[in-house]
Amino acid sequence: MRDQVGFPRRRPVTWPAPPQPRRARGSGLPAGEPSFPPVAGWEPRYRAGVLLADLAAIATGALVVGGAVTAYARPGEPLVHPVTFVTFFVLLGALAVNRVWNSAVLGHGVEEFRRVGRAFVAGAVVLALAGLLFDVDRMRPWVFVVVPATAMLVFPLRYALRQLLHRRRREGRCLLPVMAAGSTETLRDLITRTRNTPYLGWRVDAVCTTDGRGDDDNELEGVSVVGRLHDLATHARRGGYRIVAVTPDQYWTPKRLQQLAWNLEGSGAEMVVAPVLMEVAGPRLHVDAVLGMPLLRVSAPSFTGVRRVVKDVFDKVGSFVLLALLAPVMVAVALAIKLDSRGPVFYKQRRVGKDGREFTIVKFRTMVVDAHRMVAQLADRNEGHGLLFKMRHDPRITRVGAVLRRYSIDELPQLFNVLAGPMSLVGPRPPLPEETARYAPDVRRRLLVKPGLTGLWQVSGRSDLPWEEAVRLDLRYVEDWSLALDAVILWKTIRAVFSGQGAY
Repeated sequence: MRDQVGFPRRRPVTWPAPPQPRRARGSGLPAGEPSFPPVAGWEPRYRAGVLLADLAAIATGALVVGGAVTAYARPGEPLVHPVTFVTFFVLLGALAVNRVWNSAVLGHGVEEFRRVGRAFVAGAVVLALAGLLFDVDRMRPWVFVVVPATAMLVFPLRYALRQLLHRRRREGRCLLPVMAAGSTETLRDLITRTRNTPYLGWRVDAVCTTDGRGDDDNELEGVSVVGRLHDLATHARRGGYRIVAVTPDQYWTPKRLQQLAWNLEGSGAEMVVAPVLMEVAGPRLHVDAVLGMPLLRVSAPSFTGVRRVVKDVFDKVGSFVLLALLAPVMVAVALAIKLDSRGPVFYKQRRVGKDGREFTIVKFRTMVVDAHRMVAQLADRNEGHGLLFKMRHDPRITRVGAVLRRYSIDELPQLFNVLAGPMSLVGPRPPLPEETARYAPDVRRRLLVKPGLTGLWQVSGRSDLPWEEAVRLDLRYVEDWSLALDAVILWKTIRAVFSGQGAY
């Protein structure tokens, strides 16, 4: 289970923090006149660090990689020539146009990497068109070698900086003070989520409720209740909060939300409104202005189209390449299984895939033969959540099997399932037929896409997660699927495999 991390309500926010206004005891408000603190000191520093890292990566790509390409293709020519500078400024301009240094996307979510990827694609297109327009025959290696190589420098650098930021946030630093307002139920949910995921950078310091009351000590989940909903703007302006989060409540009408936005102007606080559709996000949400009214448009989840074709092609190519590279490892694992215990090397089991179609999954055997017949004897020791049967110290697991499970090596034969078609590299966990027979209608939405070798469930804690959280993550993937999300999950899978967290 994830730790319910509780942060002191007045812990310093910054890295290092500038002085914060003194707050009156028990009120959540600063004493004296209103004070609007400047942007936290760590924010411009982090943004500057990302900018400098991008500049260094682009310069390295243009000068070093570009010079190497020139030396190989045209020996004797100068390693630095006009194309070097054109490439540098084109990529820099593409990153700027795509707003990759916007503080709203730095440090969390897939949008940051999606913008960076879009910028490099745009930069490559601009360079290719420039080569055609000005008849520069040497532009091809720059488009197909230098630009991708530069992108391979930018992405890891940004990821490393993000990990540094996330580590500091888990320590309680580099967090943005938040004042939240809404119903007690939605506020509890928001507080719990921010504590479970500190890397997102929010720390709820105070809340406003419908009646201005919380629990017996006038707190909600340990956070002070400072007033009623109609007092939100006053408390937010005087408290120096960076974010004002509005959660669903019947009090909020379009007129009141508009008035709140006006009252917060000039305060330095960013207003964030949580829609009623809490679990729908990403590329499916669009804000349109119709007849002067802002409307939140939710598009249907896409399970077909060009992106799905790209995903299928990537699955086929990726699984084939991984099988070729990991063939020696798989042979060694097969020998270890045969030497450790009697029985077959592979374990086959019926699972349910897309649209409820069953298929046979292939894994390395990690348990003794006929382990499934021992489930009834071990039912009273089940530590799994919901419909899952799991035990941390399962007596059916062999010595080699324990190592294979810890590092998910037993999953490698599923690459054959991906290559054959019923599975994808990324997707929800493939369920058992007896599990799906007990699925509620909403949980059956997991079957709208192919099950995956890895997914949000696997990179978020695996067996340590409660059943409800595992279902929520799988449904979130189905609802918000994108190629960028797949790329992030694959990247995080590497860390999850080596850490072995939640694998048993």
